[in-house]
Order: sequence, then C-alpha cells, then structure tokens
Amino acid sequence: MVSDNILMSISELTKAVGGDLYQGDTGVSGFSSVSIDSRAVLEGSLFVALLGETCDGHAFVEAAFSKGAAVAMVERRKCEAFDMPAMARALGNIVAVDDTLQGLQDAARVYLERFPGLLKIGITGSSGKTTTKEIAAAIIGAEKNTVASRGNYNSDTGLPLSVFEVRSHHEVGVFELGMNRKGEMAGLAAVLKPHIALITNVGSAHIGLIGSRQGIAKEKKAIFSQLDENGIALVPEDSDFRDFLAEGVRGRVSFYGEKSLAEFGGARSLGLDGSEIVWGGEGMRFALPGKHNIANAVSAIAIAREVPVSARAIKKGLDSVKPMFGRGEILRGRATVIRDCYNSNPESLAEAVGFCDDVEWPGRRVYVIGEMLELGDVSREAHEDAGRLLSESKADVVYLFGKETAATAAVMDSCVSNGAAGAGMWVFHTCDMDELIRAANADVRKGDLVLLKGSRGCALERLCEIFEEGVQGVSGNL
Repeated sequence: MVSDNILMSISELTKAVGGDLYQGDTGVSGFSSVSIDSRAVLEGSLFVALLGETCDGHAFVEAAFSKGAAVAMVERRKCEAFDMPAMARALGNIVAVDDTLQGLQDAARVYLERFPGLLKIGITGSSGKTTTKEIAAAIIGAEKNTVASRGNYNSDTGLPLSVFEVRSHHEVGVFELGMNRKGEMAGLAAVLKPHIALITNVGSAHIGLIGSRQGIAKEKKAIFSQLDENGIALVPEDSDFRDFLAEGVRGRVSFYGEKSLAEFGGARSLGLDGSEIVWGGEGMRFALPGKHNIANAVSAIAIAREVPVSARAIKKGLDSVKPMFGRGEILRGRATVIRDCYNSNPESLAEAVGFCDDVEWPGRRVYVIGEMLELGDVSREAHEDAGRLLSESKADVVYLFGKETAATAAVMDSCVSNGAAGAGMWVFHTCDMDELIRAANADVRKGDLVLLKGSRGCALERLCEIFEEGVQGVSGNL
C-alpha cells in the first residue's frame, strides 16, 4: 500500500534502482515528491542529480539538502569527486547508481507498478499529442478520477516526473510520450506500460534527429511495444503509415477517425470562437478552433470510448477544454493575436496558415513566422516550401524570423517579384528580435489579425508585449 505522503521508502528506492545507499543520520524514512531542479526541491523530496549538456546536477546536491531534500540520487562515478559518503553523513541519504536518468525511470516504473488498478493511457504523435491529452483527460475526468501529465511533460524526464503524480484514488492516468532521438519512445513505454496507446499522426517533427518519416513512424510505433494481449493500439485511419503501425502489434488494433466514429455527425467552424461538434445527433460547443483541433478531439474521443465513458462525459469534457500557453491562444486587444508559438513543423505551420486564411476577417492578416528547428538536412527544403505556402496565403504582411527562414524569404521575394504572391504582399526578414519587435510595433494596427507561429526556440511570445494594450482575454487553442 502506497501512502499518499510517502511515495517510496529509502530502502525501496535503493532496491528499485539497484543502487548503493549512503545512509544519513536524519531519521528520514522515504520521499514525498521528486525533483530534478534543486531550486524546486520541497521538504521531503527525492532530488535526482542529472548530467546535462551544460550543467551537472551533482554540483547542486548540497543545495537540494539545504532546501529539505530527503534523499539524493547520484551517479557512482561522481561519488569520489564530490565526496558523497561524507556528504551523506553530514546532510542526508544518498543513493548511487550507474545512470541517474535510468534510475529516475526505474524508480517511476516500480512506483507505477504499485497501482495495478490504474488504467494507463499513453499518447504520442508528431503533433497534437498535448492537446489530445488535455481533451482526453477532460472527457475521462468528467466521469472518473483521472490524473494527467502536466503541460508537455512527455520526455525521458517529464514522463517519470508525471508518473509520481499518481495517487491511490486515481482510476485512470493519461500520459503524453514524446521523443526526439532513437530508442527514447521504447524506454518511455517501458516505464508506463500502457493499457491503451494512441498515435495522433506521423509528421516531420524532429526529422533532422531521426532521419526520415519512416524512421519517425518506427519510433512512434514503439509506444505499442509494451502492450499485452489485452492492450489496445489506436492507429489513425487516414495515416499513410496505417498498415506499418498496425503490423505485429500485440493486443487489439483499432483504426480511429471521423469515418469510424458512428456517433460523429461532423463539425461546423465558428471561426476564432472554435467549432460546433455534432455527437450522437446533439451539437456541442468546442472552444478550440481549426480543423486540426477537430482531429485532436476525435483522437481523444476514440480513447474515451475505449475506457469507456458515457456520451454525457464526452459532451461535458469537450465543453470544459481550456487553452494552453502558446498553442493557438486567441488574444484580443490592439490586434487579434493567434499565439501558436510553442512549436512548429511543416505540418503544423500549414495547419495554422490554413486556419488563418479560412477565418473571415475584415482587416489585414499579418503572419509572423519563426524558423522550424530540428529538421536537419531537410531544413532548407522545408523552409523553401514554407515560402511557397506563405506566398499563396492570404497574408498582407509576412514577418520572417531566424536564420533558417532566410530560405523562406528568398522564395517569397521571388514569388513577389514575378507576381506569384498575393497582390501587395510585403515580406520582412530578420534574425534580430529587437528589430522584429520594432518593425511589428510600427506596422501592426487595430483590426489586424496576427499569427505568431514558430518553434519554441524562437520565443515569439516576446512580441505579445507590443499587443498588450487593451487585451480583453484569451480564448481558443490550436
């Protein structure tokens, strides 16, 4: 039986991770939370000292103990350099392992095994997985005690941290799994061991790190690797990798989508105010605008039906969905801003531009487009394609930000000069954020529709400061 206060005892942790215990004379029996950031350590935390590209968590073990950590997990090879045995005697319990990232994942896997009654749901995909997770959690949570990973906690550290949010009263856990390197998804699936697993789509996000869409499909498919004979694999019915994703999967494979949901009666766009979805003959309000969010809702409903939950829960959940930061938020102020700058790839860029083109709008359309990162060898081609996409869009003004968008600008300049772009379209490119802010501040006017779309590394939300005057609130979510 797991206490909701003490997640694991020190001895249980040591056994779970195959560690060596340097016991401190503190009388502490276990830990009540987990942190990988010494600044976020709470009284009673397990602090995991990770090795980052620029920062070594072992340098912050002492700081973690000063904030009340109950135990620290460190790597054996670091024990001598940081004199961990002496630190344990003076400050608290230390567990040494070969690899602290693997130790964090092993501890999460063992912790999760203590909840055999928890229905575990895993969601992955090149795009839409965070929004799908939020919608699914809202729907299922309308009827069952549900825990879900916070924000986009989907990485090799994010998933284990989310797992430690599970408590004995939870009936269903909805978790997001992401990857940007080969083998990562298989490791995450081994931690979660989902009963239901869904792939939203296979796109080109992280293609520079994986190599090809076929490679991405293979990595995404690894979410099914831990399913048993009673497991359920949900595969998008319209994916060009449909047969590959379904092949050789244990358990039951179910193809999902608008065509396979008999109760789905279509959807009607309400522009920036979202959509109306017809389910079981009844219309319901869905606040997230855009066709791609209808697809996310369908993915979430496909999961909910397997749980299962009632039609009432589906309606209540769809009604309750709220926007998340940087994922198509609608800010209404000096200009109406669509803030969709949490991430970007060719597919999501096309979705965002298509949505903005389709919205009925009396004023100008201003598209601020940041570079798409982690595309590797296909980056130039993808950014040139973006130039053609934008040239054919309804934008009146296009601001391009970042080194990679120089290729986009070159294509657009050519399209403008030969008349292939929209009449009067103006294109501006810079790699300087201050210059971008000055130019947009001078140009954007009341009544404009502004799209902010770029990869997380661009941090295009910095532009929002110039639109803050008169902001009336936020609604919607792409």
